[in-house]
Amino acid sequence: MSQADAQAQMIAQQVRTADVHDPRTLAALAHVRRELFVPARWRALDCAEAGLPLGHGQHMLTTLLVGRMLQALDVKPGEQALEVGTGSGYLSACLAALGASVQSLEIHADLAAQARMNLKAAGCEAVEVTCGDGMGLTTETGYDIVVLTGSLPMYRPCFERALKYGGRLFAVVGTGPVMSARLVTRTGQAEFRSVPLFETAIDPLDNAPVPPAFRF
Repeated sequence: MSQADAQAQMIAQQVRTADVHDPRTLAALAHVRRELFVPARWRALDCAEAGLPLGHGQHMLTTLLVGRMLQALDVKPGEQALEVGTGSGYLSACLAALGASVQSLEIHADLAAQARMNLKAAGCEAVEVTCGDGMGLTTETGYDIVVLTGSLPMYRPCFERALKYGGRLFAVVGTGPVMSARLVTRTGQAEFRSVPLFETAIDPLDNAPVPPAFRF
């Protein structure tokens, strides 16, 4: 089976069956060559529904989860997107394939450097990868899209405040084994609407605060 056929089969059997049916989302997933973003030692598993290790305790998001994220965010051409946690650059490339201009923050310099190489190999020019800690975000009303590729054990309002009016934030909140994915939309100066989407579990963002331990 060719790589293109394997990727098409992955989308049909894993993504579509998880109620991801938006045509633009599916087209973006088909367009981006996932194998270009998978570490060399794991490349034979690029179409597996598994979180492949990237280093520093981080893992690639599965294609199924990326599809659900993109469908929920409803990315439109020309929108400005902030991604916190570049990882391998795969989600960055998918956002760009949907027409977004992407600024991506990655706390680990080696992952940021590798992501830049991956994006270049994929011919993706609409992504700027910066080495930095997204937990220190201070931007106000700057982005149409904010997407967090790691979970927040405790919700942080700094990310929703970075949205323009009408902007959307995708965040996974909570601690394992089950976390809640949610979509937060900015509806006014200090008004936000939060909608729970589905349950999942992903690695936490580096330096994300955790709830205090319960003590008897």
